[in-house]
Amino acid sequence: MSGVITASESSWIAPFTGLSPRAFGKLVTQLRREGVDLPVRGRPWKLPLEDRLLLLTVYWRTNLTMRQLAALFGVSKSTANRVIGHLGPKLALQPLQRFARDAVLIVDGTLVPTRDHKAAEQSKNYRYSTNHQVVIDADTRLVVVIGKPLPGNRNDCRAWAESGAKAAIGNAVVIADGGYPGTGLVMSHRRSPGEELPDWKKAHNKTHKQVRARVEHCFARMKTWRILRDCRLRGDGVHHAMRGIARLHNLALGYP
Repeated sequence: MSGVITASESSWIAPFTGLSPRAFGKLVTQLRREGVDLPVRGRPWKLPLEDRLLLLTVYWRTNLTMRQLAALFGVSKSTANRVIGHLGPKLALQPLQRFARDAVLIVDGTLVPTRDHKAAEQSKNYRYSTNHQVVIDADTRLVVVIGKPLPGNRNDCRAWAESGAKAAIGNAVVIADGGYPGTGLVMSHRRSPGEELPDWKKAHNKTHKQVRARVEHCFARMKTWRILRDCRLRGDGVHHAMRGIARLHNLALGYP
């Protein structure tokens, strides 16, 4: 059975990965250097690494079923499922270990509807969701840290510490919205009852809002991947998808 989609035809790469063929080739080279394609015991993969990577990104981009994916790539449903389970964790973004001394980061939480109710809870969107803490660099707009997913009913100020995002960024300056009281993060000025904010605080709030909007723009780009609108993966699958899409997001912005 022959497939319809293949990485050997460059026209398929950009729509499903968001990368140019050249950037896609660099990603394949990086994965090989990381040992993703080393020979293992048992039957070899039917698809080359390039096609397996494309299969994974097609799944994340379109949220198709295994039956549909298998037909597109000319493999069995079980093979498509194994490719996703094997390659998803390998593509995950690794958190940065060091930040520039003058780095300014932005954090916010986003909800991903998830069908695995062991990992999710009903949240403010009335769907079973997981809360993901995402940290980006305010200057480059690159994703630098993604915390482990927590139930969607967990508020951001609690999820900030429990997800591991707080520990991952160390002492860097972090901007956040008003959902992080008591965390020590840089938030906008709040008006007390009967108080009028002075002009300098209003100006600061305006600047704060404009800068913090960059993380919302990041969410908008990441949510073009349909897997983050209705994730059917179980266990750590939603976490691997978030981190893998974050890595592709950074590559699309020109990160080496």
